[in-house]
Amino acid sequence: MKALVTGGSRGIGRAVALRFARQGWDVAITYRSKREAAEETLRLGGDEGGVLIAKKLDVRDSDAVDRVVDEVIGELDGLDVVVNNAGIMENQAAAMMSDEAWESVIATNLTGPFFVCRAVLTHFLMQRFGRIVNLSSVAQDGSAGQANYAASKAGLVGLTKSLAQEYGPRGITANAVAPGLIETEMTAEVTAEVRERWVELCPAGRLGSAEEVAEAVWSLSRREASFINGAVLHVSGGF
Repeated sequence: MKALVTGGSRGIGRAVALRFARQGWDVAITYRSKREAAEETLRLGGDEGGVLIAKKLDVRDSDAVDRVVDEVIGELDGLDVVVNNAGIMENQAAAMMSDEAWESVIATNLTGPFFVCRAVLTHFLMQRFGRIVNLSSVAQDGSAGQANYAASKAGLVGLTKSLAQEYGPRGITANAVAPGLIETEMTAEVTAEVRERWVELCPAGRLGSAEEVAEAVWSLSRREASFINGAVLHVSGGF
């Protein structure tokens, strides 16, 4: 199997790429600015047997997305799985939220995944097989101070379910994974109060790990997952 993981240089994206690599899959990751982190991901997965490559990509640039997807298909000699993981947060109360904070989060977290899905679908249709896994969030149900982030993740669920209906008849599945509060660099700035509140409300009584999310992504990416389509799998400890 051959997979593309956007935002694969660190956090959940890195864990997903390494999970695939452990299966012997060929994996391409993308990064926007942190080349050193991407190289570390390649190093960590370098002994697993498959091919690992990294591509610089801003998913907000549709032309760049088309180019990188073509390069990945050429260098990996095909593509079976795409994981849309690249994402950002710019938290502000809605009344105070700037145009830039709204637009950048929507562009990265929702429009970018659409560009990636559109770019891979022609290839998936030709081979009548493909797996699309989009990283949403429990914030899709609403999150104070995160109107932009919550809207982008809810929109991603709508995109996922639409793709599932359009392309399920062609052997292409589209599913979403909705993590809760996960220990990553992105959540490192979460306040102690928020962490304590999460632990209090989460039945598992703790934060999750990137590796636990990666396990869910891998399960939806396998060939054997052919009858799971349009699903949203929560990885949130029961939150």
